[in-house]
Amino acid sequence: MTRRRKDPLRPLTTEEREGLERISRAQSMPASQVARAKSLLAVADGAGYQAAARAAGRCSNDTVSQLVSRFNQKGLAALETSHGGGPSVVYGTEERKRILAEFERKPDREQDGTATWSLTTLQRALQEAPDGLPNVSVNTIWWVLHEAGWTWQKGRTWCDTGTVQRKRKEGVVEVTDPEAEGKKT
Repeated sequence: MTRRRKDPLRPLTTEEREGLERISRAQSMPASQVARAKSLLAVADGAGYQAAARAAGRCSNDTVSQLVSRFNQKGLAALETSHGGGPSVVYGTEERKRILAEFERKPDREQDGTATWSLTTLQRALQEAPDGLPNVSVNTIWWVLHEAGWTWQKGRTWCDTGTVQRKRKEGVVEVTDPEAEGKKT
């Protein structure tokens, strides 16, 4: 005799079912999301949690039970991987904007002691600014710049990804790749 489920799967809307079916067949989605979608579809079709876990290539019905509870609350957002431990994210959008604003500012040789930003000089400028970030790390700055499309070049300069300078008859011209955003992801 099976136990009564505390939180059974609610009826799926047509959009949710179509989304789950699309994700369960996707080749380019993360495998964990595909497995979760397959589990939810199996439960929606009347399978038990153990059978749904096996249909997705998993072995525990407890994870299916937790997934069903999360899906009842969040919908399709329950398929996404949540924060998996470690320190929580400290710097939100405002702090990231502040880092990028400081990076966009041309460094002053007298005040900043440099003509171009390196990670440590940018860190020092952010820590010493009155509205700065006193505990920002070099790694955080690097991630923010990298996500914004900036890369560190061998010539000790920062380069905006997708933008390059080319020599032409008229002189040096800045060329931008129109498909750069699509290539970054």
